[in-house]
Amino acid sequence: MSDKMEDRTIPGTTVLLAGIDTCLALAGRDAWADAFVPRVAATGAAQVMVFSYREESAACLLSRNFRSGALGPRLAEDYLGGWYRQDPLFRRALALETGALEVIESGAVIDEMTGDYRAWFYDRPGLEGKTAVLVRGNALCLAVNFYWPEAQGAAAEVAIRVLARLALLHFESRAECGYPAPLAVLSQRERDVCLGILSGKKAEVIAGELGVAVSTIATYRTRAYEKLGISSRGSLFALCRV
Repeated sequence: MSDKMEDRTIPGTTVLLAGIDTCLALAGRDAWADAFVPRVAATGAAQVMVFSYREESAACLLSRNFRSGALGPRLAEDYLGGWYRQDPLFRRALALETGALEVIESGAVIDEMTGDYRAWFYDRPGLEGKTAVLVRGNALCLAVNFYWPEAQGAAAEVAIRVLARLALLHFESRAECGYPAPLAVLSQRERDVCLGILSGKKAEVIAGELGVAVSTIATYRTRAYEKLGISSRGSLFALCRV
């Protein structure tokens, strides 16, 4: 962080600290995202996106925008469509040793980007002030991206390091879940509905299989889409790369 940022503090620091224990207790469980997302919001971030990298693929595990709901999922869809290969952070993350963590502000790698990549993912309104936390565990390699509406203090770096470790702890425990990784932030019923949609089933069929009313399926779908930061079936398919 730059010198001019060191005298600032994070909004909601008490809220952030108070929720860490809850995030730890819920790691690997369905309710984890409900505890984690408010902790991110307490830092003052306008958006958070969590990506998982492998040598030949990338997945979006969490996308939440606190100011412009449509921006996060739209970016995730574009990024996963192949743009991630042009992201300087992609190779840097994969090069980390197990257990390592690195905090990178966007300005530090902007010269390594192609003009098209920079125009699409950095120069658009709402994307300035990005800080990426790269962290590698035993099973996963994550980039936890925070977008700031204004400069943050040195305390922000401490907070996002902790948040990135919490994300790694949670998603590593769900790494072999047998369903698309982004669905790990949902409840079991929300996940069942999304899996049904991804399988091409109509709401009536999913309702019959789960033993609930069709209107209940609509409620679960709405809740799931809100948690995933999406608004359509097409976005669900794109997010899960089906």
